[in-house]
Amino acid sequence: MDPSAASKLATIRDRIAKARARFDPLPDQVTLVAVSKTFASDEIEPFLAAGQRVFGENRVQEAKEKWPALRERYPDVALHLIGPLQTNKAREAVALFDVIETVDRDRLAAVLAGEMQRAGRMLPCFVQVNIGLEEQKAGVAPAETVAFVQRCRDEHGLDIVGLMCIPPDGVPPGPYFAQMVALGQAAGVVGLSMGMSGDFEVAIGMGATHVRVGSALFGHRARPD
Repeated sequence: MDPSAASKLATIRDRIAKARARFDPLPDQVTLVAVSKTFASDEIEPFLAAGQRVFGENRVQEAKEKWPALRERYPDVALHLIGPLQTNKAREAVALFDVIETVDRDRLAAVLAGEMQRAGRMLPCFVQVNIGLEEQKAGVAPAETVAFVQRCRDEHGLDIVGLMCIPPDGVPPGPYFAQMVALGQAAGVVGLSMGMSGDFEVAIGMGATHVRVGSALFGHRARPD
């Protein structure tokens, strides 16, 4: 076991526990999604050895290159897709991932539903919300979220378990997280994937059930996302 990886993981888990303890009411559990995008297998494996089992990847092709071999040694891994998904990658995504966090349009929802039915794998999904209405980011507009969740369930047959967001950079995230909580309640979902390395404690205080932590575990990325 790499003591550095084990120490970093223990520190983040302790911070999660302390954040939960400061607020009430709390989600029953906060899932740590270790964001391993752009990191190689030999950089990920120490965290697997230290006990982390939930990981997030941005790209289907990159995950396909890394995770099959890792999963042979750690078969209980749960892999979340946390980056944009093109419809032509949906079949591979359904085969490789365990949770899809970035459902953001009807065409993708329909294709995913078809691929899940074909593969016999009905994966839990999150709807990505463009909570800051930023042109450069994917996601459903907040005003359209509830109706989109309903369509994903009723028309496409997806198992929508939560909402996911990436708040705007450089501004306090709390108001955006609060809006996500209200949207989740209106949409009838329990899961809220929100909060990253710089703000996950704030997100937990607002009710996050999943936090996506990358740089605080793996360090800064050597190449752009």
